[in-house]
Amino acid sequence: MFVLIKNRPAEPVAEGGLLSPTELFKCLADETRARIALLVSLEQELCVCELTAALDEAQPKISRHLALLRGSGLLEDRRNGQWVYYRLHPQLPEWASEVLRQTLEHNAEWLRQDVERLWQMRDRPGRKPLCA
Repeated sequence: MFVLIKNRPAEPVAEGGLLSPTELFKCLADETRARIALLVSLEQELCVCELTAALDEAQPKISRHLALLRGSGLLEDRRNGQWVYYRLHPQLPEWASEVLRQTLEHNAEWLRQDVERLWQMRDRPGRKPLCA
């Protein structure tokens, strides 16, 4: 599973719906990747330091999962100075966005602790730049 996703070039998702249901569910089958995707969906945009704080995981682990999510076409990144922000790919198929929306709507308790840690995080980017 990881080899197929990792070796796939990061192409735009729009044309022909390149993100297949199989690829989406492979991405979301891992709990860490599912939590990342849902948090990004909820917050619109997050950086690595915010995700490490919210998920209480090491930065290399979060970065590895972000690379897989980006490579699959689920997420895209943008640089702003030293910051790298991740968001849902703007050309994500509507059905994939709906899967994330429904999951968030019906499973809020599953992410409750992650969201609380994120909201309690001090010095979030855009407020006071301390992480990179």
